[in-house]
Amino acid sequence: MGLSQLRAEIARDKIFYSYSHSINGFAAVLEEEEAAQLAKRSDVISVFPNKPKKLHTTHSWEFLRLTRDGIIPSQGIWKKARFGKDTIIGNLDTGVWPELKSFSGEGYGPIPSRWRGTCQSGNGDKLLCNRKLIGLRYFNKGLAEAVGDQLNSSLSTARDLDGHGSHTLSTAGGNFVQGANVFRHGNGTASGGSPAARVAAYKVCWPQTGGTACMDADILAAFDAAISDGVDVLSLSLGSDAQEFSEDGIAIGSFHAVKNGITVVASAGNSGPTPGSVSNVAPWIFTIGASTIDREFTSYIKLGNKKQIKGMSLSATILPHGKYYPLITGASAKLDNVPEVDANLCAPDSLDPRKAKGKIVVCLRGDYGRTEKGVAALRAGAVGMILANDEQSGNEVLADAHMLPAAHVNFADGQTIYAYINSNGKPIAKIKHVKTVLGTKPAPKMAAFSSRGPNFIDPEILKPDITAPGVAIIAGYSLATSPTDSEFDKRRIPFNTLSGTSMSCPHVSGVVGLLKTLYPLWSPAAIKSAIMTTARIRDNEEQAMKDSSTNDMATPFAYGVGDVRPNRAMDPGLVYDLTVDDYLNYLCGRGYNTSLLKSFTTKPYACPKSYSVTNFNYPSISLPELSGQVTVTRRVKNVGHPGTYSARIKSPVGVSVSVRPKTLTFKKMGEEKEFAVTFNSTSKVGSGDFLFGQLVWSDGKHNVRSPIVINHK
Repeated sequence: MGLSQLRAEIARDKIFYSYSHSINGFAAVLEEEEAAQLAKRSDVISVFPNKPKKLHTTHSWEFLRLTRDGIIPSQGIWKKARFGKDTIIGNLDTGVWPELKSFSGEGYGPIPSRWRGTCQSGNGDKLLCNRKLIGLRYFNKGLAEAVGDQLNSSLSTARDLDGHGSHTLSTAGGNFVQGANVFRHGNGTASGGSPAARVAAYKVCWPQTGGTACMDADILAAFDAAISDGVDVLSLSLGSDAQEFSEDGIAIGSFHAVKNGITVVASAGNSGPTPGSVSNVAPWIFTIGASTIDREFTSYIKLGNKKQIKGMSLSATILPHGKYYPLITGASAKLDNVPEVDANLCAPDSLDPRKAKGKIVVCLRGDYGRTEKGVAALRAGAVGMILANDEQSGNEVLADAHMLPAAHVNFADGQTIYAYINSNGKPIAKIKHVKTVLGTKPAPKMAAFSSRGPNFIDPEILKPDITAPGVAIIAGYSLATSPTDSEFDKRRIPFNTLSGTSMSCPHVSGVVGLLKTLYPLWSPAAIKSAIMTTARIRDNEEQAMKDSSTNDMATPFAYGVGDVRPNRAMDPGLVYDLTVDDYLNYLCGRGYNTSLLKSFTTKPYACPKSYSVTNFNYPSISLPELSGQVTVTRRVKNVGHPGTYSARIKSPVGVSVSVRPKTLTFKKMGEEKEFAVTFNSTSKVGSGDFLFGQLVWSDGKHNVRSPIVINHK
């Protein structure tokens, strides 16, 4: 029987493709029984379901469901927001590498007429802007003043010589770029959260002895320029220890940006899991923690006793398949004049080549950079490195582009390796090749390094606000430096993987760009509220999100309201809105007088006679000193269809919580309603400890969720 006769037996309306050129077959809508009967026929070679093939991406956006099974949903935020078309995202960082494909202007229309920025060159470096990368500026006068020296010419360019700024800006607003990978690992299509946005780089961070310096004066100058230039979103993957707002350049600059309708997104810091380590805590800043995605770059270790241990790595080099090598601790490989504690950490120039050569060295995590330890081992002649977590880092393991074969293991597995070495006269091990694994569970988990609350500047404002992907993120990089940032590493790659709240911050900046495209008249507070109140607190196993440091349940001090969900954010139902006057009243409530307020407003502002910070209209509720009964008020604005919302409460232990009114009915978009939440301490259970709950307003479709943080006094 021929194909034409077979087609004739199947109803014509069931066939939606008929392959008649090179392929001999057809595609049809069939019931399972029909397909099974068809497969039995001798003239049919095969019958298989129409399964989706995946568009391979660098994955964080797929994890956030902007793509599903490789397809961009027509009703998803990317399509709805036109990929952030013509929203302008500014990035305060280490500059940009303009030649990356992430910033190509090919296919873009004219630059938006509202743009007033410039393309600043320097150091004889002709940095060419285009219709994608529409602005370049650098600011170093504050640095020059601080160091008291004449700056060398390398510090007079907006070009990114570090890699950090290119990585963050391409994560926020980079183009779709196919074939992105790190040494063939994680191969796929890279993009920013708002891939059709226009982007501008403001270089405020510069290389200095002992690290990178980003001076307040330069940061403020960049804010001032960005506001004038006409950006819509500002992304800042930088910060310091939390400071009083009147003494914090980022807090002051971001206030002025918000006053001009610009949403400011900033990283929470990488000082976790220490309590109270969160930075960028001003309530007008969108503060972002870091969490994992469901992708791992695994590199297994096999010990001489046949025990196999999972590690993480992005090493470009590999050891011969199946070959074992002698295994030694950093402390056992130390130079004679080096303290054992330094060698155990594989500090630079701490290892003796006579002891390390030809061996796999075990280095303890801490004090020095992860790849820096690998460089130390390699320079001492080691063939490989195992990076073992200290107790504080717990279960958090990270994949880095080491110069030698390496694997990073968690604390428990590290202890197993140390025990094996100590109990064996001739310990040996091998490190297997790196593999990319998708769909790992549980995810997301809070990164151990992500800075934690409480907010010591003002514990009545929960920080961080939210968390987003920040572990092993692949994005554009500078070709002026190596993936390890080591002078001994001569490799150059256009994409690199980095981890930190610096990486999670631009994910949210990209989402903000999408909402700005969808709702250009929304205030920064409304955009922030939409993203916050639609976040999730469960992982891909439908369990409470865990903390990588302890493997216990994470709390709002780690994740704020939860993990970002971009598609939900475009239809939040209700938002907690704030005006500039609300922020000024908040400062008044914190005791700011007319003189201090001058840092934030150019016009004289009369504080209200009384103002309680407790009633500041934030999308979370935090009561750090609950004693007896306290009532707080909030107001919500309807940004959807008319409807009735009912309150649902999960009370913290030892606290009764009631809401008045229990229902809110909205008859039109833009309508606002106020409600009161009363907290009553009913027992001393948990006294002295922070306890958590939540308030949810639901109309059956939308769930507008706010975390509750209580500390019994």
